Amino acid sequence: MGSAARPGQPADDGPQPPERLVRTVTAWEGEAGREWLALLPARVAGLLADWRLGVERVVAAGGQISMIVLVRDEDGEPAVLKVGMVNRETEHEHAALAHWGGRGAVRLLRADPAQGAMLLERLRADVSLRSLAEPKALLEAEGVLQRLWVPPAEGHPFRSVADTTGELAGLLRERREAAYAADAAELIDQALAAQAELAGSAGAVETVLLHGDYHQGNVLAGERMPWLAIDPKPLVGERAFDLAWLARDRLSTLAAQPGSRTTARRRIAKLADALEVDAERLRGWAVFRAVEAGVWYLSVGGREDGELLLEFASWL
Repeated sequence: MGSAARPGQPADDGPQPPERLVRTVTAWEGEAGREWLALLPARVAGLLADWRLGVERVVAAGGQISMIVLVRDEDGEPAVLKVGMVNRETEHEHAALAHWGGRGAVRLLRADPAQGAMLLERLRADVSLRSLAEPKALLEAEGVLQRLWVPPAEGHPFRSVADTTGELAGLLRERREAAYAADAAELIDQALAAQAELAGSAGAVETVLLHGDYHQGNVLAGERMPWLAIDPKPLVGERAFDLAWLARDRLSTLAAQPGSRTTARRRIAKLADALEVDAERLRGWAVFRAVEAGVWYLSVGGREDGELLLEFASWL
């Protein structure tokens, strides 16, 4: 983990990335991930010095492609330093947080977008909505989303759902031909058809700023508000897209209980009704997102996760 540093003084080698981060970045990003990991300790040490931060500890169970460090500023106030890989999903995270201004989401204190670095308000990292009973968790999740769904600013940098899913659909067509996806061909065709129809009619649906990766694990307990969202992969588009991940939350638990298919369909209907979105559009996006993610997991060797997501899509 590296030795703690006083504000303004980097540790000798910088805090070391936790094993979970090393494992996921190496598996998902290959050589580019290994190069990023090699530079990460020095990058974090530089940020600690430049922003005059003192380290408390690295969060071992932090992000999958980002390093999370609990810090204190030079006034002793607690904060979180997040340093992640910059890609098309993450490059505008800081812009979304700035636009929300702490309304429904963690507050952005400082950012260096080129380095994928943000200084964030300290939340309770060990208490997410998944600590609540499911009915209560879904109710709280709906309330947070309603605060996040605001019009984007004029000249915003965010990509659209239609463009983003169009690119993902192209990759999904390519992966359909791979041996690992042979058993999923019919589901893939259904998902591609859903994406084409939904993206083609996106102009008829109101556009808002979306979280993009919204699930119960990305909503943490806070001090100034009970629950705040973290880790957005922001897009602009229709609300139903943001609900697609929430619809399959706690999937392992859902799959293990009797009547999983009925429960999944009922959840779609309840979410659509509670947040006033079209249930068929939500179902279509849930199918596409689950199939696209499931096939991606298969492509990187994550068969268990991939097959579970594909099973969920089949229920819908």
